[in-house]
Amino acid sequence: MTDSPTSAQSAAPHPADHPVYVVGGGPGGLAVAHALRARGVRAVVLERSDRVGDSWRRHYDRLRLHTTRRLSALPGLPMPRRFGRWPSRDDMVRYLEKYAEHHRLEIVTGVEVSRVERAPDGAGWLLRATGGRELTGAAVVVATGYNHTPRLPDWPGRDAYTGELLHAAAYRNARPFAGRDVLVVGVGNTGAEIAVDLVEGGASRVRLAVRTPPHIVRRTTAGWPSQYSAVLVRRLPVGLVDRLCRVQARVALPDLSAHGLPLPRSGLYSRVLEGAIPVQDVGLVDAVRRGAVEVVAAVEGFEGGEVVLADGDRIAPDAVVAATGYVRGLEGLVGGLGVLDDRGSPVVRGARTPDHAPGLYFTGFTSPISGNLRELALDAERIARAVSRAGAGVSRLPG
Repeated sequence: MTDSPTSAQSAAPHPADHPVYVVGGGPGGLAVAHALRARGVRAVVLERSDRVGDSWRRHYDRLRLHTTRRLSALPGLPMPRRFGRWPSRDDMVRYLEKYAEHHRLEIVTGVEVSRVERAPDGAGWLLRATGGRELTGAAVVVATGYNHTPRLPDWPGRDAYTGELLHAAAYRNARPFAGRDVLVVGVGNTGAEIAVDLVEGGASRVRLAVRTPPHIVRRTTAGWPSQYSAVLVRRLPVGLVDRLCRVQARVALPDLSAHGLPLPRSGLYSRVLEGAIPVQDVGLVDAVRRGAVEVVAAVEGFEGGEVVLADGDRIAPDAVVAATGYVRGLEGLVGGLGVLDDRGSPVVRGARTPDHAPGLYFTGFTSPISGNLRELALDAERIARAVSRAGAGVSRLPG
């Protein structure tokens, strides 16, 4: 799995000898590589770290999937029943390792692709990578992941802040924060889980800074996972789903308005289409109701050792954990090709390629209501079909 990829200089010049390069050895990249291999297409995965699934290894310890084991498996290999309904972080890492081994995927680790360009002869793509490598592929699948580069807002006074400030990407568990006053910034799923983890791990005080109250859903209701409902309603009109979710929220969840988390005015599915995934409740609702997690206004900036909030309050926590999301980090890779929108996301994804960039595919750059891993699996099959249909210049596996 660690054979060196062929350089542009040593490769045969005919485009038929060029593989499909898959940039990224996470679940999206591995799924596409298998789907291509199953269709007889040679796919080479390029992973910048020294092992597959590296980003999953760096998640916080208590992480469990919010999607079920059955609907989170990648093509060609079910997840073991021993993982339970909600696989853990370590389960996911083991699964990705097994997936690569089981399907005998061609993976090259320790190679970071810095730039993707059109090949000089116009046939295929040129990838510039570490060590001066220049690799030519008939097609390229970019699978570097939705959570690629931690985003830390440029808050006024941030650099002079005298307290501890870290991005959620650097958070592992609550042990370093036992007995301390901690502010968590951001109420997505990561921020919500870290806040609960800090409470359970013995932090003396936990506050959660919220700019826009999220939609909160029960992970299961009477044994029925919310993901199942999400899959069922995905093709329904947005307005109808918004109304159904509002009714369900009023029935299934307590009113947290008095605690700073009112039900959002905009609908759940409308928010999803804007990129705001609902928070799966794994203890946040109870922690907020009993005051273990205090909801405060959004962070506006820092002054010395204090955090300035949007409502004018100033607080002085011992540590601030910024669960403020990630950026796609695609500008350096493909920024000169006109394939990104004004937010740095691909203009088309899945089996579609930009009209002026045929053979360039993207997967894993959305957060669908039905679950990211499920969509990655579907995307992989679609991309493999598209590549196989295009055919021209793609290396085929022997036999």
